[in-house]
Amino acid sequence: MASGPRPSFVETDDGASLFYVDWGAGKPVLFTHAWGLNADIWEYQLTELADQGLRCIAYDRRGHGRSTDPGRGYDFDRLADDLAALINQLDLNDVTLVGFSMGNGEAVRYLQRHGSARIARLLMVSTIRPQSDGSLVNGVIAGLKQDRPAFFAKGVTAFTGGHAAVSPAMTEWVIAQFMRASPKGTIECMRAISRGDFRADMRAVTVPTLIVHGDKDQVNPPESAKKAAALIPGCALKLYEEAPHGLVITHRDRLAREILAFARG
Repeated sequence: MASGPRPSFVETDDGASLFYVDWGAGKPVLFTHAWGLNADIWEYQLTELADQGLRCIAYDRRGHGRSTDPGRGYDFDRLADDLAALINQLDLNDVTLVGFSMGNGEAVRYLQRHGSARIARLLMVSTIRPQSDGSLVNGVIAGLKQDRPAFFAKGVTAFTGGHAAVSPAMTEWVIAQFMRASPKGTIECMRAISRGDFRADMRAVTVPTLIVHGDKDQVNPPESAKKAAALIPGCALKLYEEAPHGLVITHRDRLAREILAFARG
């Protein structure tokens, strides 16, 4: 039986407080989230997998959701160290690490900086590009500075792909998550993404790895997932048909089954 939610905070060594939820019992599955969102985007996987006998932990990146915004520390090395702080303070072992979009950058950088002693396997959802070309960053930052609510309201269409499984109410829920993120944090994280080069990190991954990506992803095209899979030794790749970037909600039940099978493997 899954226990009730145990929300709390961990403190980083530079003074940030990271909010997390810790549901259920059993093998630990740890979730990172996409740019601008927070742990809530994993709601449907967290509740289902906790009911299926897994311990599910998800946290809000600094400057996102309920975590504090120190106004600094938005480079991937620091963000990977934040992930390490959570793993170490909760003393997690045999972890299935599940990344989503930007969160995959934190995941592979964590493995590069902190090793795989605590990580059993890696599942990358809507994976980050191995190397960013940085071409869109100026337009994104300009949009955030000019009219942040309108920018997110317009951008959510690319995230969901207009999929029938996403109701108008769910669309509003996703926009509300974006609006809960710090303006400073989202801008600095976008700059970090634009400078991102994860090719060496991906080549150094030694744990069993699965990439799940949508073949209709408008944010990170399927070619980026294929390139990532080619870099990671022994990586498996599954392309979901008609799935957009936000397949955590459009294909929520299938993804929950995927994570369950992978974590138990």
